[in-house]
Amino acid sequence: MIGGTIEHMTVEATTERVLRLLALLQRRPSWTATELAAELGVTDRSVRRDVERLRALGYPVHATAGVGGGYQLGAGTRLPPLLLDDDEAIATAVSLRLASGGTVAGAGEAALRALAKLDQVMPPRLRAEVRAVHGATETLVDPGIKVDPELLVTLARACRDAVRVRFSYAGRDGGERERMVEPVRMVATSRRWYLMAWDLDRADWRTFRLDRMREVVATTWRFRAREHPDPVAHVQRSTAEAPYRYLARVRVRARAGQVRELVPPQAGRVEDDRDGWCVLVAGGDDLDWMAMHVARLGFEAEVLEPPELREAAARLARRLAAMARAGHAEAN
Repeated sequence: MIGGTIEHMTVEATTERVLRLLALLQRRPSWTATELAAELGVTDRSVRRDVERLRALGYPVHATAGVGGGYQLGAGTRLPPLLLDDDEAIATAVSLRLASGGTVAGAGEAALRALAKLDQVMPPRLRAEVRAVHGATETLVDPGIKVDPELLVTLARACRDAVRVRFSYAGRDGGERERMVEPVRMVATSRRWYLMAWDLDRADWRTFRLDRMREVVATTWRFRAREHPDPVAHVQRSTAEAPYRYLARVRVRARAGQVRELVPPQAGRVEDDRDGWCVLVAGGDDLDWMAMHVARLGFEAEVLEPPELREAAARLARRLAAMARAGHAEAN
């Protein structure tokens, strides 16, 4: 009986050590056998045995010999189980719940399947935290814009590996042109996905909508990273200004934070100004529409440019005044 108890304790200790080894390999790209042995409190020989146990379970642990060599967890033919700490498990579960109703085509069903597996093995205390976060969160989803998940994976890998991407792009005029770019980062807004990349033909930084990209191919041509603008700021500026016929600058009597709460980043840029004012920069094709939305902000405003927007605001004021007079006459 005593021998059986000792054997059971030994198996438990080995299993715990193998799991700790897996957690270490997931924490950083590479470890030497000596470093792993010190972390686990065992010999190099024990580390080698535990690595073989992980390989038998399907984990692709690669070893490199020589000075500076060591172990690293690589990609295999299938995805083995992952070890997540508490914060990672909560973040993953919350993200899966959001993805189950998100904008990536086909992601909803896959996210729900993954969430069900994670929820099944998650400790009750973590499950309660995830449900509390999800219960306090509402999402607004635009059902009309979907992005192929394969496209996201292709572009993400190209950004990571610094390889050029070739694709056909549909312009605002409906025509398609082939583009070759050096991708840097994808940016997601509440409505669309964008790619910020260096356009080789135009020799400039450009923003591309993913839903307008066709026949996307990641080439084998690597490129050296360039100094680039902040991707989020660049996409915001491009989507708020570049595609439109008119670019408006309106001085608003409010704090910048107040206006940012009312104007989504893809619709306009808000800059700080003096004496309790800020400046809203936004693009549009319809001046009457732009005047109406500035009026809807509910703050005192001064149109800086273009002059045509001041004229549109005057037309809107006359229409509203006429509506008010008509309503007053009927009431009397």
